[in-house]
Amino acid sequence: MKRFSQDQNHKQLQSYRDPVCGMEVSPITAIEVYDYKHKTYYFCAAICKEAFETEPQKYVQHHRQHGLKPA
Repeated sequence: MKRFSQDQNHKQLQSYRDPVCGMEVSPITAIEVYDYKHKTYYFCAAICKEAFETEPQKYVQHHRQHGLKPA
């Protein structure tokens, strides 16, 4: 039986928003995963991941607090 630390369990239960379609996914329910600029993105479908890979800047949100203008 596989045992997870409390931090690993929390990460698996946490939900994320697919940056392409906006669907909520978790590391368990995600169909695709992609790392971009040291951040992990979770996707509901391969087509969403493919769209992200093609134009990641279109889907990555930039925050003013980090000195970048919003898209």
